[in-house]
Amino acid sequence: MRTRLTMLLAGLVTAGGTEAAPKPALEIRDVTTRVALVAPVDVRALLDAAKGAPPAICVLAADGVRNGGWGWSSSAPVMPLRSDSITWPRRGGPTRIARADSPALLTALGADDPCVRQMAISLNGRSDDSTLVSELTAALGNGSVVTRQSAVVALGLLSAKSAAGSVSRLLRDPSPDVRANAAWAVGRMGDRSVTSALTSVARDESGLARQAAVIALGKLGGAEPVDVLIRVLRDDSSAEVRRMAAWALAEIRANALAAPALATALKSDKDSDVREMAAWALASTRAKDASDALTSALRSDASSDVRETAAWALGELDIRDAGDALASALSNDKESKVRGTAAWAIGQMNMAHAPQALVHALHDSDDDVRLKAAWAISQIADGDAAMQVSDALKSEPRERVRQAEVRALIMTGGKAEEVLSSLLQSKDEKTRELAVRALAGRRGSWPWPWPWPRPRPMP
Repeated sequence: MRTRLTMLLAGLVTAGGTEAAPKPALEIRDVTTRVALVAPVDVRALLDAAKGAPPAICVLAADGVRNGGWGWSSSAPVMPLRSDSITWPRRGGPTRIARADSPALLTALGADDPCVRQMAISLNGRSDDSTLVSELTAALGNGSVVTRQSAVVALGLLSAKSAAGSVSRLLRDPSPDVRANAAWAVGRMGDRSVTSALTSVARDESGLARQAAVIALGKLGGAEPVDVLIRVLRDDSSAEVRRMAAWALAEIRANALAAPALATALKSDKDSDVREMAAWALASTRAKDASDALTSALRSDASSDVRETAAWALGELDIRDAGDALASALSNDKESKVRGTAAWAIGQMNMAHAPQALVHALHDSDDDVRLKAAWAISQIADGDAAMQVSDALKSEPRERVRQAEVRALIMTGGKAEEVLSSLLQSKDEKTRELAVRALAGRRGSWPWPWPWPRPRPMP
């Protein structure tokens, strides 16, 4: 068993090689055992090794030939095996498969063993065989449920736009798993002619199929699905489907039409994940008339994730009327991530003077809040804050925050030579460099870690 598993992992992870060579050659890339095999992959041996393999091993091996981005094999709605906690080095480029192995690879899509199917999907979806699309398309009509379910994912991985018509017919398949995978696949293919068919799946009895259809509509874009997505956001029984509808509306930039529906979701949806996505989407659609909904969420939403995303959205949209609400959150919110993002948002607004809440935040108990407050003061460049920045700098224990405060001091026009001179003795090279710049009164380019808020919610 150990020999077979070793072959399984080594063989599939090495299936990313694309250059021809006189003979097989292995090259160890790094400690994660990323290996480049420049000869065609031995499909039959790998499929044989997969039989009976533990699921975790099989998922690792199959993901070794994934093709990255939204189209990773593991991101399809229904796969033979799932393990979202397992990650593997990203690979690129097609997989070389001998033409003689294609029949075995196609047959394996309907195998009883889920590990064999998982690898067949990955290998088919990375093949450089130009004739494979037609053979996979034929399998959609002739195979069992598991064959259709697997073949449609392989076509999606290949982004086979020529197969979009055949795949779209599976949107009416009796199996909800096949319908979900078909929706995912046509979303990758980029053919907007399937939009009407996808909007029908957005009403499917299967929540998984509806979710896949909504994501695909967001990927395809265009104005046609906006009304359907708004209805899904308002009425769907699944919180995850509603969340994806909010994301899709942002993805297709449905600004004027979507903003009221997103604002309503932010105010009233019972699920905090939906409200968080709605706040993010309002910023992404540049909905500046959403100030009331975002400000209300910042002040009173029960979820700290929603409050933080609302603060981020207000800063991203540069809604200056929200300055008081952001200052209040910076002073009073119990969650440091909300306070930090509120400080960042204030720094986005090009104010003439730094609010007192921002200056007081230089003494916040959280390092990141103090860092972002110093950054925001730098952006505002309020000379009246120079003395308070200097006072904060005297007692700041964290080197990275001290660097931020040095930058704030010079941007506000303050030198505070005694404080800055003491920083010349710092053990940190960057702090010493910034102190020299500040003493010299230089306001040029700064080596600066941009204090972005945490990543926004995505599907």
